[in-house]
Amino acid sequence: MMETHVVIMAGGIGSRFWPMSTPQLPKQFVDILGVGKTLIQLTVERFAPLCPKENFWVVTGQRYVDLVKEQVPQLFDDHIIAEPQGRGTAPCIAYACWKIAQKYPDANIVFTPADALVIDVEEFRRVIRAALDFTESQHSIVTIGIRPDRPETGYGYIAEGVKVEGTEICKVDSFREKPSLEVAKEYLSQGIYLWNAGIFVWNVDTITSALRKHTPALAATMDEMSESFYTDKEAEVVAELFPTCEKISIDYAVMEKADCIYTLPASFGWSDLGTWGSLRNLMQQDEDGNAVVGENVRLAGSKGCVVHTPGLSKVVVEGLEGYIVAQHGDRLLVCRLEDEQNITRYVSE
Repeated sequence: MMETHVVIMAGGIGSRFWPMSTPQLPKQFVDILGVGKTLIQLTVERFAPLCPKENFWVVTGQRYVDLVKEQVPQLFDDHIIAEPQGRGTAPCIAYACWKIAQKYPDANIVFTPADALVIDVEEFRRVIRAALDFTESQHSIVTIGIRPDRPETGYGYIAEGVKVEGTEICKVDSFREKPSLEVAKEYLSQGIYLWNAGIFVWNVDTITSALRKHTPALAATMDEMSESFYTDKEAEVVAELFPTCEKISIDYAVMEKADCIYTLPASFGWSDLGTWGSLRNLMQQDEDGNAVVGENVRLAGSKGCVVHTPGLSKVVVEGLEGYIVAQHGDRLLVCRLEDEQNITRYVSE
């Protein structure tokens, strides 16, 4: 029987969640929901019943290693995989899989982002167990698909194909890029399109074989790097070789090329928490559609706002409609929700 391993991808900077998320403290290490736990801690908690604590791994940027150690202290030091620079999800996944394969050649692995939100945790665990059962006995890759409840333009989509007999798992017909609003409405009406959650399940032999077939240069680099794994030379060798990897996503590298790709359609209240608007949609709202994180926040004549001010002793918001009001430290954001796509540009100027 294969043993489950969980790999948490925690290298992004979450610039669209400024001012709560910054390059120094990205959103996965922040208590964005105001529940006393950061997003990466909630991710670990979500998977805890599915995986022994010694089988958790985190892939992150070199600069965030200490944050990972602080927030996930149960991790073994050599299970914190530090990328010297971001090269996309394919090199990230390859590094982790080659390292796992060296000590755990029979591993059955879940790869998950660190910064997503799941509302129905029990249903989430049931879905992941079903995917793991499938990949334990099949030379297949399963990506979790989320049944859409609105025409969303911020996510990629998966088209369901033929269902595998006796399961809830379907062959993937195709992957689709983030659509326009009109195309997203068409996807919703057809009923066969799922949001791509970026959660992947496979056994270690399946994914390493797929990477060798479809990205041989990346696999060759991993073979060379792997000679140093679990030694005092690993950091030096990785610093030299990892930046030479092609910058490519796992979708382009494997998912759109391999013929063993399946999806498990699911509904468990998922969001990638990519924007302030997505946070508002998932939070409890008052009768005027306002969502609040923070103490002593008073709203007067305001509708459809998200107010995130946990560091302030008193906040008054009057007469705003459809705005973000967010504070962290000495940084303050007041922005129309409909213009939140500009936040990244404003912060980088």
